[in-house]
Amino acid sequence: MKLLRYGNAGAERPAVLDDDGVLRDASTLVPDWGPGQLGPDALDRIRHTDWASLPRVDGTPRLGCPVAQVGKLVGVGLNYEDHAIEAGLQPPDEPILFMKAVTAICGPDDAIQIPPGAHKVDWEVELGVVMGARTQRVSEDRALAQVAGYVLANDISERAWQTERGGTWDKGKSHDSFAPLGPWLVTADEITDPHGIALRLDVNGKRMQDSSTANLIAGIPKLISYISQFMTLEAGDVILTGTPAGVGLGQKPAPVFLKAGDTMRLSAQGLGEQRHVCMDVFETH
Repeated sequence: MKLLRYGNAGAERPAVLDDDGVLRDASTLVPDWGPGQLGPDALDRIRHTDWASLPRVDGTPRLGCPVAQVGKLVGVGLNYEDHAIEAGLQPPDEPILFMKAVTAICGPDDAIQIPPGAHKVDWEVELGVVMGARTQRVSEDRALAQVAGYVLANDISERAWQTERGGTWDKGKSHDSFAPLGPWLVTADEITDPHGIALRLDVNGKRMQDSSTANLIAGIPKLISYISQFMTLEAGDVILTGTPAGVGLGQKPAPVFLKAGDTMRLSAQGLGEQRHVCMDVFETH
């Protein structure tokens, strides 16, 4: 199944994309695609619904993050060998973990904000894993059974804030709009092998990243098992599994970073596409 949320930011409604590619409102079935609707029993009930009976959504509404009430957004760093090398670092012996603020989450076509003082804003196409059940210290052989589905993600990063301002990476990862997710949550039963998904990202029409989750250093079962040793993963939590080579920081002969007016297009095989325009933001709230 492809689960979506549509509407203005903060007022999204749940929807499904039927087999004919028609967007249908699902608010008569569920209040939202939040933690309570992502478990196997809840998803199985939805799976056996006659989708043709759901109201059709006309036009091209804004799409939001397909998961409501995300509790945690857990990032994994340097999880592709070629990306570690382009960053001038050795691939890690254990997964590197960091957190992104959930306020960074935005929709798959929303503008990317370049905040005041930011001058090294970078792109990172990634596979996102959405948890479907509470998970604590799970073994690798049971880890995938805890997954509700998968999403396309872009781990936007301000590199100077991430590595030159002291402390942890989180400050370079968490500005508003730095975590676009979607367009869809594709349920796990439709992804035969999450380790064979093609990932691509273009900036201003130029292909920058072109790889596959087959190249992950730590695969998804290992990541889930590893992370669950340190924290409880809840339904609706999202794991960003890392990015391959081709980020702006790694460009030769000099790094290339995003600026106002730049456009990004990114895709993950079977998980849809995102399109973003970058914009400067100056106001404070």
